[in-house]
Amino acid sequence: MPDSQPQPQPPSNSSNSSGSSGPSDPAALLLCGARLTDGRTVDVRLGRGRIEAVGTTGSLAPGPLRKGATRVDLSGYLLLPAPAEPHAHGDTALSAERPGPASCAPEDVQRRATEAALLQLGHGATAVRAHVRVGDVQGLGALGAVLQARRSLRGLAELTTVAMPRLLTGVAGADGLAMLRDAVKMGAAVVGGCPDLDPDPTGYVEAVLEVASEHGCPVDLHTDAADPARLSRLAAMAGGLRPGVTIGPCAGLARLPTEAARRAADQLAAAGVAVVCLPQGGCGGADRRGAAPVRLLRAAGVRVAAGSGAMRDVSNPVGRGDPLEAAFLLASAHGLRPEDAYGAVCGSARAVLGLPEVRVEAGFPAELLAVRGDHLAGALSLAYSRIVVHRGRVVARTSAVREYCNSAAAAELGLPRQGRGEVS
Repeated sequence: MPDSQPQPQPPSNSSNSSGSSGPSDPAALLLCGARLTDGRTVDVRLGRGRIEAVGTTGSLAPGPLRKGATRVDLSGYLLLPAPAEPHAHGDTALSAERPGPASCAPEDVQRRATEAALLQLGHGATAVRAHVRVGDVQGLGALGAVLQARRSLRGLAELTTVAMPRLLTGVAGADGLAMLRDAVKMGAAVVGGCPDLDPDPTGYVEAVLEVASEHGCPVDLHTDAADPARLSRLAAMAGGLRPGVTIGPCAGLARLPTEAARRAADQLAAAGVAVVCLPQGGCGGADRRGAAPVRLLRAAGVRVAAGSGAMRDVSNPVGRGDPLEAAFLLASAHGLRPEDAYGAVCGSARAVLGLPEVRVEAGFPAELLAVRGDHLAGALSLAYSRIVVHRGRVVARTSAVREYCNSAAAAELGLPRQGRGEVS
């Protein structure tokens, strides 16, 4: 099967790059003949960035104010709420092929972050949370570059940033703390970092929570979660903080004795701390491979989302940044039902990002992903062709066609074929 790269393709009759809608919304869509996960085949009318109506095939007109509405034939596609990416690294993405450390030059960071977000959008993620290092050599330059990428992607995808200082405690951490506050003023939407790398992990968490409280920001911390006592202190400090605390990738929890892991999971659930696991591999060194114990965390009541982590950087030179691959791995390697696996990259991921829920029902945001296939399990297995809708318009298409040479056996059995041409 030929390999294809996703390219953003707005509808030909739309010149609205901001994603805003008006009375004569040029981005209005009528999605025809889509299959839902409950087996129904429906038409879906979108307008002003939301789902206006869902009806049986052929029952919906474009609407009185939608004479120029675009019709998209989704016959053979499964229509889903669009996934979100809760754990990306736009500043270092796509840097594995170049020797040495990833360039910190703002123009290089902006190019990589933009390309990475577009690749993730092609996979279906209409919202991405990018963790960006601040301080040290890069200062605030990398953050500024990712924020510029965010502006250039407006109308195509939602890109938010997490500011990640290396140190926050002691004399050496004073600069990092000042840099973190400057990062929030500059536009970072989330405060975070990696307490495991600070000489005083508890002090690091306290500093992050203090800045988050000052500015009303969410918190997103990198931690291996291999120390139960440290995790217990984190849960105690984070409990009740709004708008919320997320940690990940927490692969160390899987290496703890089962009872210790269960106690830690109970504490996280009680504190309302969400966990983002990385089924495709960690975003640190090789010693941090593995994934969090997803089923144990879910059984304790912890909200578990799944992210992609590193995308073709030194941590994972083959990282795809594909949320459907993360869901596939949750189902195949961790034993989750396909519905729960997809929920980890969709509903739970959107909740972690503070985004509204999406259902294929009237009134919900028009953030949708159409995948070639009849059922969710098949879509997770063979998710080649995809159509992505953000704010009610098509923003990306990925098409793939598999062809076989002529076969008497295939003809006799009536097997389906996508391609019409002959393969020599």
